[in-house]
Amino acid sequence: MINRKFMARMAGVGAAATVAVGLFSTGAANADTFVPLPGGHITKTLSDGTVVDISLVGESALISPSMGSTPVHRNAWVSGSAQVSVSDGGSGKIYPGYTVGCQVNIAGGGVSGDGSVESDWEGNASGGIGTGGELSLGPGQAKSFYVLDIEKADDYGNESHSKNNKFKNGNGSVTWSDTTIGLSGCAGYAQARAFVSVEVETDNVISWVTLWGQPFSLG
Repeated sequence: MINRKFMARMAGVGAAATVAVGLFSTGAANADTFVPLPGGHITKTLSDGTVVDISLVGESALISPSMGSTPVHRNAWVSGSAQVSVSDGGSGKIYPGYTVGCQVNIAGGGVSGDGSVESDWEGNASGGIGTGGELSLGPGQAKSFYVLDIEKADDYGNESHSKNNKFKNGNGSVTWSDTTIGLSGCAGYAQARAFVSVEVETDNVISWVTLWGQPFSLG
């Protein structure tokens, strides 16, 4: 197994976090399929008049056969950058991630009040949202995972893990590169879709805004 790393570059906090990501073998280079993706953009006005702007840029996926080249295994490495601005200097947290479905028509999505991704697709989402893109799905199932798993010390010096990038003063961003999606158990068609979920906090409201990227095939 080849180990790669992706760097979460954090504008607005002036820090960077490097997260190790395990990758499958990519096999022959000519068997890989590079898929450029259009990203997306959303602007939402909250109840107190705060304007939240989220962009997904530089998005792409590299689809590669599994080591065993069997139809129930798929591997992909995904990259992108989330950029967030909040009017009047609001603060917040950015949760980038992906939702993966097996024989599920990815036509939409939703996010619950605690930031976890729900499904309103044709099919049932299974399991809770976590970190790490090693997934096992059967037909009609979907699972979501967050890109970030940032290790840091808590207030007592103990190890803790964060799934988000905090920002303040109205602007924040996070970039990921070659993050693994490893799917097993899906004998039918499979798709994935990026999302950027942002928890925004102002003097008057705390609200969630989510941007969805374009679905893409995993084969």
